[in-house]
Amino acid sequence: METSTLYKLKKKAERWFEPQSLNSGRVLEVRHWEPSTIIEIDLHLPNADMWAWTEVPYIKFKVEPFTYRDYTPAGWDAETSTCTLYVDAGHKGIGSTWARNLKKDDEVNYLKIGTSHQSPENTPAVISLGDESSLAHILALQQMVMPATRFSGAVLMADGQHRDFFSRYFPSSIKTLSRDDVYGHHSLLQWVADQDYPLDNTVFYLTGNNVMVSQLRRMLRLQGYTSGQVKAKGFWS
Repeated sequence: METSTLYKLKKKAERWFEPQSLNSGRVLEVRHWEPSTIIEIDLHLPNADMWAWTEVPYIKFKVEPFTYRDYTPAGWDAETSTCTLYVDAGHKGIGSTWARNLKKDDEVNYLKIGTSHQSPENTPAVISLGDESSLAHILALQQMVMPATRFSGAVLMADGQHRDFFSRYFPSSIKTLSRDDVYGHHSLLQWVADQDYPLDNTVFYLTGNNVMVSQLRRMLRLQGYTSGQVKAKGFWS
């Protein structure tokens, strides 16, 4: 635990060296899924130009002095400048602690809004696959794709209560899967095989832990899908 002296020095350094041009927003609501390892956060970000989001974005939030974490807005309303985050807080970390401590009407600060460089392909079918860490990315992609393109996907959720909750309240086009192997790529590959997707006109978007993403990409390539049909972005090891 930090001593009071170290904390004071850190706060003093923050005033001198941390960027002064941070954007700010306000927490509208926080919902903790039970068990509380997924945290749903509604935000008002008045300075964010959400009309310009043509690729799945990320927001670099300040979670501690000199410390930032990237989170993807899962859905947004450009007219009201509001969006929702889904934070995977199932592991210890500064970002998880920040999300757990947020309350309604708290101020949040962010350094910038960037892009994942993932945008919907002009194709008849988009399939998004991921785990709890990429839940927001999957939902963001769905918002950008539908209704112009057929969208389906699957997300790994280790907790049964989370799977039941998601199935009740979220779009039926995204299926929840239990994790039957350590990283989840076998579970997702089996689900893909059961769907019998055609080799033509199908594009996969893979997001989540790095091992799962890399292994799933390799397996899809072995099934005959081209590199252009498999878009991959790993989030953690």
